[in-house]
Amino acid sequence: MSAQLSPIVSEFESEEQAASYDAWFRAKVQASLDDTAPNVSHDKVIAEMKARLAAKREKRRNDR
Repeated sequence: MSAQLSPIVSEFESEEQAASYDAWFRAKVQASLDDTAPNVSHDKVIAEMKARLAAKREKRRNDR
């Protein structure tokens, strides 16, 4: 049985949960670092999201 962690100090109930999350998180970060797909610039992502949001706003206006 693992030690209980204080909710003030940790969002996890036990050391096992904290270690499991840490391993999962590190694997995700490593997978991202190892990914060979081309990077997308911040500006491009922001422009695409602004266009999507504008299209949704326009659709909502037209649906009224």
